[in-house]
Amino acid sequence: MGVALAIGRVERRVNVGVFVAASLWLDAVLWLCVMLGWESVEIPADFARTHQPRFGFPFSHGLLAALLWSALAAALAWAALPALRGSRWRAALLLAAAVFSHWLLDALVHRPELPLAGTASPMVGLGLWDAMPVALLVEAALVVAGLSLFAAGANWSRQRSLMLTALVLLALVFTVVGMTVAPPPPSPRAMAASSLATIAVVCGLVVWLGRPATRPFTVPTR
Repeated sequence: MGVALAIGRVERRVNVGVFVAASLWLDAVLWLCVMLGWESVEIPADFARTHQPRFGFPFSHGLLAALLWSALAAALAWAALPALRGSRWRAALLLAAAVFSHWLLDALVHRPELPLAGTASPMVGLGLWDAMPVALLVEAALVVAGLSLFAAGANWSRQRSLMLTALVLLALVFTVVGMTVAPPPPSPRAMAASSLATIAVVCGLVVWLGRPATRPFTVPTR
């Protein structure tokens, strides 16, 4: 979300919620695939200590898959934003960058479990989550930096800015809790369902906050 907000600073004509949705898209695909049985998540016996599930997710978090999802996002953005005219390619590339940023950041924190292509391909991951306090500090810094960059240039009302800040910081708090003290989820499907619902709510709220401001109603006078 921090990267998405920073990208939203660059292109103001696109609702910032679209960039946030793009940055979370790979996770949305993951949890949908888990629900459908196409990808897997395992809750290991040491979850209470590590808070790290084990994933099999070539269709959502493989490098090749992430590049394809990013290209698809760019194509959809280019087709859906004709009003931007000469800036359509810029908006499309920024949306693709938001999608692919998720893979890059996951490659930083996950253990070597992100496949380059299919499940039989080499796996990558630098494993920063093994040093969880450091990982959470990095994630918090990204969120605060992205939020600060976006808010500094946003022509938003104070109320909308405060609501966005509260939402983003609440998401950060839930992340910290989930990665430190939360109990193991009851099942992979329950984890997938709750994660999909959370992504939908967060993205919907940011899209709502990012909508164009309406003019106040005035009574016409002669």
